[in-house]
Amino acid sequence: MEVQVQVLFRVQTIKLMDRKQTKKVFVGNIAIGGNSTISVQTMTKTKTWDIPATISQINRIYEAGADIVRVTVNDEKAASAIKEIVENSPLPIVADIHFNHIFALKSIEAGVAKVRINPGNIGNKQRIEAVLKAANEHNIPIRIGVNSGSLEKDILEKYGSPTAEALVESANRHVQIANDFNFDNLILAVKSTSVVTTIEAYRKLSEATSYPLHLGVTEAGSVFSGTIKSSVGIGVLLSEGIGDTIRVSLTGAPETEVEAGIEILSALGLRSKNIELISCPTCGRTEVDVIKITNELEPLLKNIKKKLKVAVMGCVVNGPGEAKEADIGVACGKNEAVLFIKGEPIQKVKPNEIVPTLLAEIKKL
Repeated sequence: MEVQVQVLFRVQTIKLMDRKQTKKVFVGNIAIGGNSTISVQTMTKTKTWDIPATISQINRIYEAGADIVRVTVNDEKAASAIKEIVENSPLPIVADIHFNHIFALKSIEAGVAKVRINPGNIGNKQRIEAVLKAANEHNIPIRIGVNSGSLEKDILEKYGSPTAEALVESANRHVQIANDFNFDNLILAVKSTSVVTTIEAYRKLSEATSYPLHLGVTEAGSVFSGTIKSSVGIGVLLSEGIGDTIRVSLTGAPETEVEAGIEILSALGLRSKNIELISCPTCGRTEVDVIKITNELEPLLKNIKKKLKVAVMGCVVNGPGEAKEADIGVACGKNEAVLFIKGEPIQKVKPNEIVPTLLAEIKKL
């Protein structure tokens, strides 16, 4: 409880800090670390061997705004499919490997842009050396991904549970293995299902290394609860200058993970969205169904490629002021709304005309 209170207090008082300067690593054409833009990634949820389904999902992920996509290479069929997936993907492909070094080698030969693997989990030194040598020859990085659910037995016995210290020790162990083979092209992650443990682990790891960090709360949960947990965990770390790439892990479509990641970055001013929609929460003063209007409008704005702030406000208290601050917006009164463009009131609009009017005017801007 003492740790939780400390974390919450820091969230309330923290100011957005300068990002820690980490080593710059390239995943395909996407730079991670250094002064690079914080990238958003996700993972496909299809069977990798189903090439048409996997490529189709990757295309949707790309349209949602992702920078990188990871696919599991967990069996022979997946390993056989990865080359065609790489050749047809609009995004850099990361191969997710567990235990089997042959799948890592096949993925590297197929042209993946990064491999996610823990060197200590793929067998003897010869196997480790083979994977690291292949990654070096193809100039691709490896992400060491430590999760609270898959810690080494001896580390779990030492700490009694997957603590922040345990996660960091595991990460350092795998880094040392890679370094022993003169491999330094690394990205690190130390994810927990606990938001508090995740925050503390990344803080400790950030102090101990200059490798770029991949942020995430692992197995965060449903779209609703998982987005909240991820926003808190990832958001706190980003606000402290920690983190170079993010993945929001949700029990839902990968496009939703991407959208949540972009929203987190946008909320911190670290990435601009095409259109930012602001809307009031509504209350007893509201005379127009703002909830219905907002729910109808939001999906229609997703694919409009313009940098605009759109406001839908429900009453005369805060409405006009907020609508004026937006590029375009409406402030609703009793059975009507005032349309504002660039701070100027333009016309009155009936409730059933708000959505089409906003869309039509946005297209003109």
